[in-house]
Amino acid sequence: QVQLEESGGGLVQAGGSLRLSCAASGRPNSWYTMTWFRQAPGKEREFVAAIRWSGGSTYYADSVKGRFTISRDNAKITVYLQMNSLKPEDTAVYYCAAGSCYSASGCYRESSYNNWGQGTQVTVSS
Repeated sequence: QVQLEESGGGLVQAGGSLRLSCAASGRPNSWYTMTWFRQAPGKEREFVAAIRWSGGSTYYADSVKGRFTISRDNAKITVYLQMNSLKPEDTAVYYCAAGSCYSASGCYRESSYNNWGQGTQVTVSS
């Protein structure tokens, strides 16, 4: 079991940047994949980005590709989400999660992840 804690959310103007962090309390297994999902008010939780702990393969939702970058620090057991060119539609609670996805398509599915953080609010003003 991995305990996850997000930080770095806040209020930013459109076009600005934020960096979210997700610190894991235990060392993820080599096959673990770490991910960011988000949930806007009145909407379902949606996939944002994922990174495999071993190998570092990354996956992105089309809506954030080219603007967001997911990365990891093995020594700190921390995953980051660098968010640039933020838009008001990026406003949501962002959740970090860990799990195992054995296929690329699986990494996009919420059901692949069984460890979730509490979430951090990101608000982008127009």
